[in-house]
Parts: sequence; structure tokens; C-alpha cells
Amino acid sequence: MSTATKGSPIRWVPSLYLAQGLPFFAVNVIAQQMLISMQVPNEQITRWLGVLSLAWGIKWLWSPFLELAPSKKSVVIVFQLLGAAGLALTAIALHLPVFFVVCIAALSLVSLASATHDVASDGLYIASLDHKAQAEYAGWQGAFFNVARFVSAGGLLILAGSLEKSIGVPAAWTAIFLMLAAAMVLLGLYNAWSLPGTRNVPADAGTAADVSRTLWHVIQDFLRKPGIWLAILFIILFRASEGQIQTIGPIFLRAARDLGGLGLTTDQVGWAYGTAGTIAFIAGSIVGGYFAAWLGLKRAMVWLILAMNLPSVAFVFLSTAMPTNFGVIAAALSLEMFGYGFGFVGVILYLMQVVSVGRYQTAHYAIGSGVMGLGMSLFRTISGDIQVALGYQNFFLWGLACAVPVLVLARFVPLESTPAAAPVAPPQVAEV
Repeated sequence: MSTATKGSPIRWVPSLYLAQGLPFFAVNVIAQQMLISMQVPNEQITRWLGVLSLAWGIKWLWSPFLELAPSKKSVVIVFQLLGAAGLALTAIALHLPVFFVVCIAALSLVSLASATHDVASDGLYIASLDHKAQAEYAGWQGAFFNVARFVSAGGLLILAGSLEKSIGVPAAWTAIFLMLAAAMVLLGLYNAWSLPGTRNVPADAGTAADVSRTLWHVIQDFLRKPGIWLAILFIILFRASEGQIQTIGPIFLRAARDLGGLGLTTDQVGWAYGTAGTIAFIAGSIVGGYFAAWLGLKRAMVWLILAMNLPSVAFVFLSTAMPTNFGVIAAALSLEMFGYGFGFVGVILYLMQVVSVGRYQTAHYAIGSGVMGLGMSLFRTISGDIQVALGYQNFFLWGLACAVPVLVLARFVPLESTPAAAPVAPPQVAEV
């Protein structure tokens, strides 16, 4: 690997990972709040946003073919601009009679562009920096991905709530998505200047047929691992509770009190989730990592699974007590996000230290994380129908019950760390 770049990496790493985060949170956070404000039924919101999230779960299927492009830089820029186009189309769609159908189509473009951009941007980072520089700038990756979280789940939701009150719901969200589109265009233009050139990109990727054969061998090797089907079940069920709670929780917060919700405004959700919640999530992730390192994965796993279900506990409390004090609500949501960040470490370490070990470690890590994403998409997709059938309070109790199977499985799947395993950088995205 080479460190030959256009100037210092500080000129392009922050903008690259800000551009990675903005479309992700546009689909997975902002779009949900927009659809709630547009009064789309719960089951429709969860079903279609669950489908959209599939892109991040299956991106490993086409990721090897990106090596056939002239350069990783060209792929990054193209998909940043395609993401901008999808965000702009979403803004326009809000004023059409069939806005929901067109919005979902436009957001599909955003999700596919974002998932592909994830692969290309990570590949560009790895190909352009040597191991020392990769380590030095890894913190900037996570920092600016989380800047995107702050901007999206915090600042833009707070702004959207204010605009809803002054210019109306459709106009407010049109402004928000146009801002996101403009930001992605500006980032694309800046990155076209700042990103490293193509000289570091290998030119021997082979033909599409060669890539397909290699991909098939990688998949076969993954499926031949001892106990892999039990491992796949464990990965899928690990986020069964949290995936559903993270989907229905924000809808519950916005739902009117006479419908069983807390009746929060868009800007209040932005303050609670995008600011305090994001800080709690980051803190939980850091503490969870040190906790797992202290105890070891095998001894820590039960505690990590229990922490992963703090979101269910928080929402059971909120749906039972129905507090009106915003400070109490924000505190409960901070506990939820801390538990989410803390517990999520468990599945990431399981993928790194158990599932991905072997001949194709990096590729198998990508497949394992894709399986996790597919499970998340499944539970997001069905969560709305379950909530409509059970009501909010019973739904959150159901979320608690979903923790039981994975606790049982934790006694049967291998959880020993493998010392020979090389470290693999965890994904910047925790929600998918």
C-alpha cells in the first residue's frame, strides 16, 4: 500500500466518511421521521424502510466487481453524485399525488448508491494508506461518520421540526432533502479534487467471470465452516429485539398520546436521539469494547446480549409510565442508546474472532456482517405489522421476549477468541 496522496489524508478522510454517513442516515433516520410527519401508516413505513436497508446487507455480492472499475476514486465520486440525485428526487416527490411510491423509488437509489459507496470508500482508504496511516486516521473515520449522525439525527431533525411549524410538513421536508442533496454534491465536487489518484489502484482484477468464480469459492468456503448454520442463526437473532425496537421506538415517540404514543414533535426527537442519544451510543460502544477486552468474549457475551436489550427495557418503561417530562424521556432514550452501543460490540467481536477466521478472513467478515444486515432488514420489515397487531406496550414486551432465543444459543455456539485472527476494522455503521 502507498501513502502517496494529494496532500495529507486529513484533506480527504473526513469528507469521505461524512459523505458515507449522510445518505445512510438520510434513509435510516430522516426518511422515517419524514414519513411519520406525512402520516404514512406504521406498517408501510417499517415494511419499505426494511426493504431499503437490504442494500447494506447484500453489498458484498457486488463489491468484488467494483475492482473492475478504472479507479476506486471514480466509483466513489459517481456514487456520491448518484446519492445526491436520489435525495433531490425524494425532495421533489413530496409534492406529487403518489409521493409515497416515488419517494421509495428515489430512496432505493440513495440506499444502493450509499451501500456501493461504502465499499468503494473503504477500499480507497485501504489502497491509499499504509498500515501506519490507516491506524492514525481510523479515528477520523468514525468521528466524521458520527458527525453525519449528529447532523442528520440531530441538527436536521431539529430544523425540520421548526420548519414544519412555519412552512408546513411537505415544504419542510423538501428543504431538508434538498439540503442533503446539495451537501452531497458539494462533497462530491470537493472529493473529486481532494481524493487520491488512481495510481495506487491495482489493475489486475481480472474479468467479471474471474471475479464471479472467486466470489463463489469464498461463499462455498464460508458455508463449509464447522457449525456455520448455528452461527448464522445466532448472528440473525442477536439483533432481533434491538432491530424491531429501533424501528418502532421513534414511531412510538411521535405517535399521539391518544394513540398510545408520547406525542413528541420532530425537533424533540432530534434533541433526544440526535444529540444525547448519539453521545450515549458512542460512550456505550467505547465502554463495551473495553468491557469485552477485560472479560474476554466468552465471559462477556451474556452481559453484552443483556445490554443489547436495554432498548426494550427503556421502551417498556416509557410505554407504561407515559412520562410527560422531556428530561425523563431523554434520559430513558440515552440509556437505550448506551445499551445498544455497549451490546453491539458483542456481535462485531463474534464476527471478527469466530466467524471470519480462516482463509478468506476479510471476505468472510463482510459476508457475516451482511448476514447480520439481512436479519436486521427482516425484523425491521415485519416490526410494523407486529406492532399494529399488539399495540405499543405489548410490542415492547415482545421485544424483550425476543432476547431469550439468542441467550439460549449463546450457550451452544463457540465463543472463544482465536488469537491468530488478524484484527478487522469494525464497520462505521451500527444500525444496519
